[in-house]
Amino acid sequence: MTIFAKILSGEIPCHRVYEDAHVLAFLDIGPVSDGHLLVIPKEAKAHLHELSDDSAAAIGRVLPRLARAVMAATGATAYNILQNNGAAAHQAVMHVHFHIIPKLASAGLGVGWNAGKLDGARAQELVASMQAAMNR
Repeated sequence: MTIFAKILSGEIPCHRVYEDAHVLAFLDIGPVSDGHLLVIPKEAKAHLHELSDDSAAAIGRVLPRLARAVMAATGATAYNILQNNGAAAHQAVMHVHFHIIPKLASAGLGVGWNAGKLDGARAQELVASMQAAMNR
């Protein structure tokens, strides 16, 4: 059982910002910056690709509204939305969750970006493979 399952069951308290039938949003107890918010589906899945369409849609509907609320409460004019899948991608709690992290001066998420180049032939292979996977 993850810490998020314990929060959802009421076993562990949280600072709730938003809740509906599919989603819970609460303040992160180890914030990267003031107002750092966690958004979780009530459906207990470890990875984003495992979520039902209903849970994914519910999160998608509420993320913009929560981002606006974080900005209004903190005065931030910039923010990151972070979502990791798997330990190798830095996921620490194996329950889907999104971070809304306000960027406030030097506080907030620091991101490195190791950009490469997209080869045209490889792009065509990837597009065909991804489209085939979506049609299954």
